[in-house]
Amino acid sequence: MSKSKSRSKTPERAVPQWWRKLTQSLAVGPQTREDLLAILRAACDQQLVDGDAFSMIKGVLDTAELKVRDIMLTRGKMVVVRPDWPLDKILRTVAESGHSRVPVVSGPKSQVTGILLAKDLLRFTSTVSGFDPVTFDLNRLLRPAVFVPESKRVNVLLKEFRGSRNHMAIVLDEYGAVSGLVTIEDVLEQIVGKIADEYDESESAKIQKQDERRYLVNGLTPVAEFNQQLGADFQTEEFDTIGGLVIHRFGHVPRRGESVKIGRFGFNVQRADNRRVYWLQVTVMPEA
Repeated sequence: MSKSKSRSKTPERAVPQWWRKLTQSLAVGPQTREDLLAILRAACDQQLVDGDAFSMIKGVLDTAELKVRDIMLTRGKMVVVRPDWPLDKILRTVAESGHSRVPVVSGPKSQVTGILLAKDLLRFTSTVSGFDPVTFDLNRLLRPAVFVPESKRVNVLLKEFRGSRNHMAIVLDEYGAVSGLVTIEDVLEQIVGKIADEYDESESAKIQKQDERRYLVNGLTPVAEFNQQLGADFQTEEFDTIGGLVIHRFGHVPRRGESVKIGRFGFNVQRADNRRVYWLQVTVMPEA
């Protein structure tokens, strides 16, 4: 009798507590999203699931909770062109934006009439043999625009992107007015984090001048380096990077399109995920 009791207690002591909780949870099945995440987090803590894999699984689950309005680029930050612009202005705007797709708008309410692909402009550059500005007709280049409501869930949008092979959608508010745009990259970055894009440069090019007042700044740029190149005087004791300084001022990790002013510097988030800021567009205000 005592020998039987001894055998029954030994396996219980040998089984780790986390494993008992995990098997008990799996026996009845997770009842909520939080239950499932707790199981996955326990597996991650025991190195049964890779940390990056856990982050991506969580990102997939989060897309069911997020709506398009949570990840879109707001209307005020959209780069657009107009059909009445001359060719050289359209070429310059598209080239400076670095985007592969740009909405074309018309009318006083900025109605989106179509999407212009940057690659369709290549044959209209002066370096192409037989170039003739007279042959340029923007309306013939436009691709149909796809419209989605702000309230659409992100996981549904991703499914639609995959089915239609579209990479961009124009976001409409409840009144049918344009409130922003969203791309397939915005959706995927919610799952896998930052995706290498047109803003990625070598590590040495942390501050890139765009014009006389605007700069593209890597979030990992040391505050001291930022101060030196842009003539700022931000304190270097509390924050190591300019991204950390900006996050502190926001009070949260900002989303793409959010802006904040610190002193005479305006910061607009160009790329970010739920962990950190990757790229900022910095506008230097004139000194008083």
